[in-house]
Amino acid sequence: MKILYAGTPSVAVPPLVHLADRSNIEILAVLTRTDAPVGRKKVLTPSPVAQEAQRRGLPVLKANRIDAELTERIRDLGADVAAVVAYGALVPQAALDALPHGWLNLHFSLLPQWRGAAPVQRALMAGDTVVGASTFLLEAGLDTGPVVGTMTDEVRPEDTAGTVLERLSRTAAPLLADSLRAVVEGTARPAAQRGDVSLAPKLTAQDGRVRWADPALAVVRRVRGTTPEPGAWTQLDGRRIKLEGVAARPEVRDLAPGECALRGGAVLVGTGSGAVQLGTVQPAGKKTMDAAAWARGHNTEDRVVFE
Repeated sequence: MKILYAGTPSVAVPPLVHLADRSNIEILAVLTRTDAPVGRKKVLTPSPVAQEAQRRGLPVLKANRIDAELTERIRDLGADVAAVVAYGALVPQAALDALPHGWLNLHFSLLPQWRGAAPVQRALMAGDTVVGASTFLLEAGLDTGPVVGTMTDEVRPEDTAGTVLERLSRTAAPLLADSLRAVVEGTARPAAQRGDVSLAPKLTAQDGRVRWADPALAVVRRVRGTTPEPGAWTQLDGRRIKLEGVAARPEVRDLAPGECALRGGAVLVGTGSGAVQLGTVQPAGKKTMDAAAWARGHNTEDRVVFE
């Protein structure tokens, strides 16, 4: 089986590795987005998928959009099918039609739940206890194509969006390989998506801002869903503080929303219902530190209230 692989971020690397290591699969080329500025110095850096492809000696095509010229290059590859994992751009109909068996997408949700760019993040923010992955045939709509296969996974108490995505990127890789084989061999039975549709638009920095008037459980879900990107944060005296590892403390009810207190070595913050305990914090311009160490070093006699 000859394939084109399309993907960009680190979550798309494990499926690429899995496919590249299969003796019955030949990756003719890897399509990824162009180099992007990384770090404080904004150094142009190849995507994680591009770096892995180059390490393996695979031809790399870099493009942020698939135009007519690129479509012809894809057609000329002679691939049977394309595998897509978080490529990051829409595939136009002409490109979909360029390969005999189309384009098969691995999406980290149980479609039609959480269609869009941030399925795991939105699922955790909504409090879902079960997540998963689906393979489906791409069509013109947003994640609307018929489903070839699915797998599920339970959300663990310590999970963040980052840990769930990392786990699914590994455990769903065999599902992608099996689905590709079934599509090319003609044994796949794609089924139209059924059930309630929910959308998962890309997260913005504002999605990470903690709303202390929300109940404690909602605060915890927001932090888990926005960790590590775009990051959960609050403000103190107009300066941002990044938060991670937040746990609900519903029995604490004497703190006003946003009010912070150090008790018994634990940093507690009031919410709209109960409180939460902070794990680590990262004040602007400083390194991540234990929340209790931050609180002990916060030199103020005033009542501390996060904004």
